Amino acid sequence: MLAASIPVEDPILIFGLAMTVFLVAPLVLDRYRLPGIIGVIVVGAAIGPNGLGILERGETIVLLGEVGIVYLMFVAGLEINLAQFIAYKDRSAVFGLLSFAIPQAVGTVVGYYALGLSVGAAALFAAIFASHTLLAYPIVSRLGIAKTESVTATIGGTIVTDTLALLVLAVVMAGEAGELGPAFWLSLTGKLALFFVGIWVLVPRLGEWFFRTVDQESYFEFLFVMAVLFGCAFLAELAGVEHIIGAFLAGLVLNRLIPESGPLMNRIEFVGNALFIPFFLLSVGMLVDVRVLTEGLETLVLAVAFVGLLFPTKYVAAWLTARLYGYSTDETMAMFGLSLGQAAAALAIVLIGYEAGLFGEAMLNATVLMILVVSVISPAIVDRYGRGIVRASERTAYDPQAAPQRIMVPVSRDSQYSEHLLDLALLVREPDENQPLYSLSVAAPGTSAEADVADLESRLEATEAYTAGAEVSLESQTRVDANVASGIVRAALENRITTLVIGWDGAPRHQRVFGHVIDRVLIRTKQLVLVSHVRQPLNTTDEVVVVLPPGIEHNDGFSEAVHTVEHLAEQVGAPVRGLVVGGTPEQFERAFELIEPDVPATFDGVESWDALEERLREDVNETSLVVPMSARRGTMGWDATLRTLPTTVAELTEGNFVVIYPAVGERSDDRRFLQFR
Repeated sequence: MLAASIPVEDPILIFGLAMTVFLVAPLVLDRYRLPGIIGVIVVGAAIGPNGLGILERGETIVLLGEVGIVYLMFVAGLEINLAQFIAYKDRSAVFGLLSFAIPQAVGTVVGYYALGLSVGAAALFAAIFASHTLLAYPIVSRLGIAKTESVTATIGGTIVTDTLALLVLAVVMAGEAGELGPAFWLSLTGKLALFFVGIWVLVPRLGEWFFRTVDQESYFEFLFVMAVLFGCAFLAELAGVEHIIGAFLAGLVLNRLIPESGPLMNRIEFVGNALFIPFFLLSVGMLVDVRVLTEGLETLVLAVAFVGLLFPTKYVAAWLTARLYGYSTDETMAMFGLSLGQAAAALAIVLIGYEAGLFGEAMLNATVLMILVVSVISPAIVDRYGRGIVRASERTAYDPQAAPQRIMVPVSRDSQYSEHLLDLALLVREPDENQPLYSLSVAAPGTSAEADVADLESRLEATEAYTAGAEVSLESQTRVDANVASGIVRAALENRITTLVIGWDGAPRHQRVFGHVIDRVLIRTKQLVLVSHVRQPLNTTDEVVVVLPPGIEHNDGFSEAVHTVEHLAEQVGAPVRGLVVGGTPEQFERAFELIEPDVPATFDGVESWDALEERLREDVNETSLVVPMSARRGTMGWDATLRTLPTTVAELTEGNFVVIYPAVGERSDDRRFLQFR
C-alpha cells in the first residue's frame, strides 16, 4: 500500500494536487467576485513549506514557476497591439521611465538616509520595487482590454522598468566586485545591443520562412513558437538581463505572425492559462511566510517601507502619464494596478543582493511579504477598473441595436485552400459577436447527388475540426441545387448572413469578373462580400495595400468595408497603405481615422488606373496583402475598369489579395463602426 506522507513527494500526486488547486481556487473566489489568480497565490501560501507543509517548493515547482513567468511575459508580448505599440512607443517609454525613475529615486534616498543602507544596497533596495511584474495580466487578457492604448503603454513600460532595474543590479554588483570600469560598460552595452538587434532582425525572418515552408501538423507550429520563446529567454541571460526580457521580446517579434483569433494563438493561451501561468502563481504563493512577522520588528519595518513607497510612487507615475495623454480615471487606475505587481525581477534582485551580503534575511522576508500584499491588491484593482474600461468601450464603440455579424464561407469539393479561406474568415470575424462561422457546400442534382452530399459532409468535418482549434464553432451545411450561385444566395438569406468569404482561383474569365458563380452571387446579394485569392499564410502579411477607386466613399457600405479592412490589418499586425485612384488622399485618411479600430494608415494619390498598375508592379511583394475595394455594377463607386482589376492584380502579385465589395442598400448600423473621440 502507498503510505501518505507530508510533504507530498510522489510526483503524480503533486501534479494532481496542483491541478486541483488551479481548478477549485479560482471557482471559489469567483463566487465572491474576487480575481481567481488571488486564490492560487493564497492556497500556495497555505499548503506550501511555510504553511501546512503539504507541498515543498522543490525543483519541479521552481522549474514550472520559472517557465510560467517566462510564458506570461511571452503572452503579454503576443497580445499587445503591436501597431499601436509602435505608433505610441513614446507612451510606453514615458510610463516605463516614470514608473522606474520615481520609485528608484525615492527608494534610494529612503534606503540610504532612513534605513542606513550603503549607497549600493540602497540602490538595490529601490530597484526591488522600481520594476514590476504583470501579475494581473491574466485579468487584462480575460477582460479583452490588452489592446487598449493605456494598457498597451503599461505592458510596454514593463520592459523598460525591468530592463533598467536589472541594469541597476548589474552595475551595483560590478561596483561591489571592483569591476565597474570602461570594459564593463563596453561589454554590457555591446551584448545588449547585439541581443536586441539580433532578435528583432533574425526571428521575424525565421518565423516567416517557417510558416511559409513548413506544412506539417499544427503542433509543429506550437513547437516552433516554444523553441523561439525559450531560445530568446536563454539568449537574454547571456546578454546580461533576465530571461523575462527575452520572453517579452520574443512575443513582440512573433506578434504579427500569430493572429489573435487563429488556432495557434488559442493553443498558446490554453497551455499558458491552464498550466504554466498557474504554476508561477502557485510558486509565488509558496514563498510567503507570515511567521516572519513574529520574529522581530526589522522585517515588518522593511515590509511597511516597501509597501509605503511602492503604492504612492507607482500611482504618481500612472497619474502623470494619464494626465499627459488624457487617459480616464479607470485607465489610470488600471495602469496603477498593473504596475503594482511584483515577483520575478524583485525576487532576482533581492536574492542576488542577499547572496552578495548586501542584504540580510529580513530584507528577503520583507520582499516576499510585499509580493504577497501586491499579489492580492494588484489583481483586485485591475479587475475593478478594467471592467470600467470595458463598460466605456461598450458605450462608445457599437450601437446595441446593430445586427450580429454572421460570416459564411462557401467551399467547393475540389478546393485546395479551404483552410486559408477559414483563416480569412476568422480574421475578419468580430470575437465579441460570439457568432459561429457558417460553411456551405452545394452539390449538383442527379443520380450521384446522395453520394456527393456524403462526400461533401465528410470534407466539412475537417473544416469543423480546424475552427474548433480556434474555439469557434462552425455550422456546416450541404444542399443540392442545379445552380450553385442560387444555393449560396438562398443559404445566405436563410441564415441571415452579413458577410460572405468566397475563394477565387485567379484565372481570367472572358466577359466576366471572376466567373459565372461568383459574378451571379455578387449580382443577387446585398451583403458585404470578400472574394479572396489567398495562397500564402495570412500571418506573414507585413502590409495591407488598399486600392480605393473614385467615388467608393459614397457607397452605402463603405464604413463597414473600411472597418473590415482595419480589423483585418489589426489582426495580422500590419499597417494599412491606401492607394487612392483619381481622388484626394486626405479625404480617405480622415475617413479611416474616424472608423474603428485605430491602425496606422498612410495614403498616396494615384493619377490613373495605368499608374496604379505601375505602382502595384513596383511596390507589392509576396508579403503584401492587396485589398482592392470594388463596387457592384450600378452602385456608387462603380467603374468599368473594376471588371478587369482582379485579373490585373492576380497577374501583378504573387502574394495574397482580397477584393472587397461593400454591402449595398440602407445600412442603418454603419454608425457602430465610428470612433467618438
